Amino acid sequence: MKSRILGLALAIVMLFAVGATAKDTNENKNLKLVYVEWDCANASSHLAKAVLEDKLGYKVELLPVTLPILWTSLATGDADAMVTAWLPNTNKDMYDKYKDKLEVLGKLTDGARIGLAVPDYVPLRSVEELKANAGKFKGQIIGIDPGAAIMRLTENLLKDYSIDNMELMEGSDAIMTSSLAEAIRNKKWIVITAWSPHWLFGRWNLHYLEDPKGSLGSEEAIYNVGRKDLKKDHPEAHAFLSKFAFTGADQLQQLMAWNQEKGADPMKNARRFMTEHPEMVEAWLKK
Repeated sequence: MKSRILGLALAIVMLFAVGATAKDTNENKNLKLVYVEWDCANASSHLAKAVLEDKLGYKVELLPVTLPILWTSLATGDADAMVTAWLPNTNKDMYDKYKDKLEVLGKLTDGARIGLAVPDYVPLRSVEELKANAGKFKGQIIGIDPGAAIMRLTENLLKDYSIDNMELMEGSDAIMTSSLAEAIRNKKWIVITAWSPHWLFGRWNLHYLEDPKGSLGSEEAIYNVGRKDLKKDHPEAHAFLSKFAFTGADQLQQLMAWNQEKGADPMKNARRFMTEHPEMVEAWLKK
């Protein structure tokens, strides 16, 4: 009788132990990736999600957020990682504020930059020419969402060059690109806040305006960043995100262009990229 009771007790303990292990394993395979709804961040974040889910068995929640929340959510541990940190210039303020609570995991790509851009039929070559030609642009610079670093830096640029007859218009990535498309269809002058890599440089003939004072910074890179203790809590994800990288900005721009096709699905295009570049995926997962 005692042996039967002892056996039953051991069985119950084993059952709870297995249940707890399964629960812990399930929890360790849940990840939250945050991104701002810009085309470059959308493309790279969905690719990271596809690899983490298809190759490493994670369940990944992609959370679109504003730029300040992007950084604070990682610093507080409410999110696990992102693949869209522009450093050392564009996101400098946010990174400097929270760097003690973050880990830079690896470089996603070189060749990133921000600037003011115009269609090639606009003959201007420098931001120094904007003030004298403000009327041709209706006194507007077409921007994106107000929380973006490029908006803050462009406001600084207007002050640096004493451009007091133009207004930086708030909007979004989608509004900016649709405004650009309409202007180009009608051969109207337009100046936008732009960045590379971006699919719009593949669709239209554009050029950046020179910025002699460096108000918008210089060429930089995009990095993968995680919260502190990511390696301890999610070692496989940490290892992958430390290697996750494109061979160049043109690869990311290609993926972004696929996402602009009619009826495009970012997850399907991410898996298409994985299929077309199996050697890259293998390198990302190599132990």
